[in-house]
Amino acid sequence: MRGYPAAAAVFAVGMAGTTLPTPLYGLYQEQIGFSELMVTVVFAVYAVAVITVLLVAGNYSDKAGRRPVLLCALVLSAASAGCFLLESGLPLLFAGRLLSGCAAGLLSGAATAAVIELAGPGQKVRAGFAATAANMGGLGCGPLLSGLLAQYTPWPLMMPFWVHLGLVAVACAITWFLPETVAEPKRWPPLKPQGITVPPEVRGVFRPASLAAFAGFALLGLFTAVAPSFASQTLGVRNLAVSGAVVFSVFLASTAGQSLTPRIGARRALPQGCAVLVVGLLLVAASLVAESMPLLVLGALCGGAGQGLAFRAALTMVSGAAPAQHRGGTISAFFVVAYAGISLPVVGVGAMAVWLGLRPAGLIFTGCVILLAAGAGAYSALRPPVAS
Repeated sequence: MRGYPAAAAVFAVGMAGTTLPTPLYGLYQEQIGFSELMVTVVFAVYAVAVITVLLVAGNYSDKAGRRPVLLCALVLSAASAGCFLLESGLPLLFAGRLLSGCAAGLLSGAATAAVIELAGPGQKVRAGFAATAANMGGLGCGPLLSGLLAQYTPWPLMMPFWVHLGLVAVACAITWFLPETVAEPKRWPPLKPQGITVPPEVRGVFRPASLAAFAGFALLGLFTAVAPSFASQTLGVRNLAVSGAVVFSVFLASTAGQSLTPRIGARRALPQGCAVLVVGLLLVAASLVAESMPLLVLGALCGGAGQGLAFRAALTMVSGAAPAQHRGGTISAFFVVAYAGISLPVVGVGAMAVWLGLRPAGLIFTGCVILLAAGAGAYSALRPPVAS
């Protein structure tokens, strides 16, 4: 397997490892004993690690090359799985999520750029979809895989990570044979933290695109950190495979939404995706009020589709407007904003859940994200993103 499909497969394997623990948090709570707030803090450690790596080394693959950075990310992913296999308390749980976040931070910019750059003439549109689908699809496959293995094998906290280690080994072999797309990559160039650096010609596109990404990733954060707890505590759904499938559904819908972006056009897809995201969030709020699993799944499907539609449109416009020599860094800056959306609001939900309960906290959260998504959609509709 060569070219952009191979890079997309590597991307998907790496991202799947970041969401493997999602259906397992309930088991860790029973084994170790910690609150719902601690679940979101453990989740936030991952997101903080992603953001830190993106800020410090987001443009590193522009200098060192895509392939070495991808291999480094896969090694970190394997180390994360090792922490979970050796887990005996919160310290290793935090270490595993920290390493997983570092892997995702390296993958987000480098793998996205590699997939797009490995596409041949006439393949750029398909490669753009492959990159975003590998990101969202990989994130969705993690909970589905671990939920099935945890529910139906004798080693619920071990088997998901052993399987992931096997997949990482295959991904490393594929990466080793990938062509390098960076012209004259430097061997171990000095690390120069860039912060959030966006070239001037990209800023007109970056503002509305990143705002929409923040809102969409906030929905993903809700499902990956809180939805399994809501399903078990409020709806009485104890089956880990079902919890994993519910989380998988939002990422599956995101991938489906991404497939529609080229037909609609990126500029129109951004506000329309935000509108569909708002509808999905309203359904999630209704599921919390009615304590209804069908409404929760429907909200996941609708919200995920809207997130995917807007996310691919945003990433397409940002990567297309970025100069080749700054593409990795610009994409990394975009993901910094997105991962802020997946972490900061969710920690707020965990804190509110301790004092108000999970359902009121979820309702407040969805209300805030509805306002944000509606604002992002209105902004991008009234002021269509244009490169400077």
